[in-house]
Amino acid sequence: MCRQSATVCLVKSPSPQQRELSGMDVRLRALPDPRDRRGRRHSLVSVLLTAACAVLAGARSYLAIGQWARHAPQDTLARLGFHARGPLGVRLPASPSTVRRVLVLVCPGGLADLLGHCPAITESVAVDGKSARGSRTDARPAAHLLSAVTAAGRTVSQLRVPDKTNEITGFAALLAPFDLTGTVVSADALHTQREHAKWLVEVKKAHYLMVVKGNQPKLHAAIKALPWKEVTARRYDRGAGHGRRETRSVRTLTVTGLGLDFPHVVQAVKILRHRTDLKTGKVTRQTVHAITDMTSSQASPQLINRIARAQWGIEAVHHIRDTTFTEDASKIRTGHGPENMATLRNLAINTLRDAGHRSIAAGLRETSYTPFTRPLDLLGLPLTCTAT
Repeated sequence: MCRQSATVCLVKSPSPQQRELSGMDVRLRALPDPRDRRGRRHSLVSVLLTAACAVLAGARSYLAIGQWARHAPQDTLARLGFHARGPLGVRLPASPSTVRRVLVLVCPGGLADLLGHCPAITESVAVDGKSARGSRTDARPAAHLLSAVTAAGRTVSQLRVPDKTNEITGFAALLAPFDLTGTVVSADALHTQREHAKWLVEVKKAHYLMVVKGNQPKLHAAIKALPWKEVTARRYDRGAGHGRRETRSVRTLTVTGLGLDFPHVVQAVKILRHRTDLKTGKVTRQTVHAITDMTSSQASPQLINRIARAQWGIEAVHHIRDTTFTEDASKIRTGHGPENMATLRNLAINTLRDAGHRSIAAGLRETSYTPFTRPLDLLGLPLTCTAT
C-alpha cells in the first residue's frame, strides 16, 4: 500500500534499495504505471523525466511541460527514452494531455521518495506543512502538503495530508520510510505530541527538538517557570539579511528530575530573538521554548541553535515555491496533480542548489538559456536513456 495522499494509491512504496539507485531514470522504474496497459504510447519513466526537465527549465503547468516537450530536439527525446517510430525513426514526445494524465494518477508518495534528495538523512531534518492555495475547489479544500527538509534545505520527501484531518496524522507516515537512527527531527508546536516523541525515540531511534507553545498549556507553563536566569549554558548568535539584523540567545537547561511531563525529555530550550528592521529601526522580540531528548553532552546550545535555524529554514523552501514557481497561483487541482507538481518543484530546487545556485530564480534563468540540454545534464541523465 502506498503512503496516502488525497486518495489511496494501490501500489507499493519504493524500498530503501530502490531509492539508493544512482540513475534517476533507473530509480523511477520502481513506480508502477497507473495507466491502462492498452494504448500506452510512451513509458511512464519518459513522461516523468520530461516533466522534471521542463519544470527545471521553468515550466509551471501541464501545458507548459507539453510545449517544452513539443519543441525538444530528437537527441533530447532520445535521452528521455522516447522510442523512434516509423520508417524515418522519428521520436514523438508526450502530449500535454498525457503529461496531465500521468501526474494526476501516479503515486505521489513513491514519486516524492524516489525524487528526494538522499536516501540517508544526516544530522537533522525539519518537518512542516504548506497549503497549495490555488488547488482549492468548491468541493474540496486546498491540498495541504507535509514536507521533510534537511538542514541544507533539500526536500527529502512530502505527502499530502488527507482532507478533513491535520498534519499530526501524516507525521509518522512521512518519516517512516527513512532510516532516522541518530537523526534529530525538529518540528513546530503542532507536532509536539507525546505519541510522536515516543515513536521517534523508541521506534526510529532518533532524537527530537520540538517547539512548545500554548497548544500544550501545562507543558508550556512548566517550561516558562524553569529557573532560566540561573542558566549558564547559552549561545549568542548575530546575523543580518532580508533587510533586518537579528540577535539570538539560546539557553539550555537539563530538566531530568524536575517533573516535566513529556516522554524522554532531558533538556528544555529557551530561544530569545531580537530583530531590528534596518529601514524603520523597529525592534521586535520573540521568545521560543522547546524540548529535546538529547543530553547536554549530545546537544550543546550551539547545536540546538543550528537545528532551530534549520527548522525555520524550511519556510525558505516554501517561499521559493510561492514566489519563484507561483505555486499558490497554480490552478492544478485534480487527483494527485497538486502534490506531484510540488514534488517536481522540490526536485528543481534540490537540483539547482546541488549545482551551486544560491538564488533559485537565477538558476532557473540560467537553465532556460539551454533548456534542452542543461536540465538533463543537471539531473544526470545519460546520453542514451534506458527508460522503458
